[in-house]
Amino acid sequence: MANEVNGSALQDLRVIEMGQLLAGPFCGQLLADFGAEVIKCEQPGQGDPMRVWGREKPHGKSLWWPVVARNKKSITVNLRTEEGQEIIRELVAQADIVIENFRPGTMERWNLGYEQLSKINPRIVMVRVTGYGQTGPYASRAGYGSVGEAMGGLRYVMGDPGSPPARAGISIGDELAAIHAALGAMMAIHARERTGRGQVVDSAIYESVLNMMESLVTEHVVAGYTRERTGAILPNVAPSNIYPTSDGKLLLIAANQDTVFKRLADAMDRPDLATDDRYATHSARGSSQQELDDLIGQWSSTLPLSDLQDRLEDHGVPCGLIYTAEDMLHDPHFAARNAIVDVNHPEFGPIKMQNVAPRLSETPGAVRHVGPSLGEHNDEVFGQLLGLSETTRSDYATRGII
Repeated sequence: MANEVNGSALQDLRVIEMGQLLAGPFCGQLLADFGAEVIKCEQPGQGDPMRVWGREKPHGKSLWWPVVARNKKSITVNLRTEEGQEIIRELVAQADIVIENFRPGTMERWNLGYEQLSKINPRIVMVRVTGYGQTGPYASRAGYGSVGEAMGGLRYVMGDPGSPPARAGISIGDELAAIHAALGAMMAIHARERTGRGQVVDSAIYESVLNMMESLVTEHVVAGYTRERTGAILPNVAPSNIYPTSDGKLLLIAANQDTVFKRLADAMDRPDLATDDRYATHSARGSSQQELDDLIGQWSSTLPLSDLQDRLEDHGVPCGLIYTAEDMLHDPHFAARNAIVDVNHPEFGPIKMQNVAPRLSETPGAVRHVGPSLGEHNDEVFGQLLGLSETTRSDYATRGII
């Protein structure tokens, strides 16, 4: 069975995806987007819960599944049976990467841990995505993305200072763990070229979040400073905020660098601001942040959005709308870069979703198809790849093994 994705960066890799929900599957999506053959293993008759999560069409089909499972193949395997476990071992013998996001110890109970799988295929890379990692006192705890966001420090600094910690409108903890997992998988594959052996990639949600927290820990230890919730701003980074317009719109303006602030001052017809001791330097603007934001807001509110945006762009000041999906669909830059693509869905017809990122000039990724139906590739994988006869496949299906 060939993986016919010629020209893609990962076209020579076969991935066995054994997780569910988001952290493991998003890692699989990233690899599949760049041409890896990702074979997703799901529970017979049930499948990944993501098949029914998210905003639904009137007939109950998930609109999240077509995205997170795009470019993958789906097979059904009951991992709690010896025959199902043997199927996985046979797949691993011909694979490069295994992705799983069960609690630590689960794969070992199924005789599918790294120690067992590496004996079958010493070159296998095992990507393990969990809330707390494979070791430590919390390893066995159930770990959802939201908990990892809280433990990693992100939730504490998100939201308005007068309100309890907020959350992003997406599953950012799971997705950060998946991105780190995909990066780790590629590093392990690269190392395999030197060593000839695979290894374990241990991607913990809380550590993936922690990795994005900039100098938060260092500031606390060295300077005794604890970052707090600050709403729409970052303390001491000014001006960088959302400002009102005369027609009731909002525009984000980011002019916190000295040279850029000078351009903003010129756009405001207030060149004197750039030499005013209160605003002339980054640290001075940080100390006068609220005062400066009020000053810019008073000016921006005298202009309609289009005029304000034109003036700022003419002066080279970074600014931008607060985009919704509707804005994205009508934006010429999105269109010019094909950032949103049409993909055919067997039930919905053409649907839109984000394109592949990042862009590679020589071996690009692509959205080839939406998430597959449950067990859509059973005959292809079990018959062509593993060589199971039709009689055996029928028997396994009858007994709930596949």
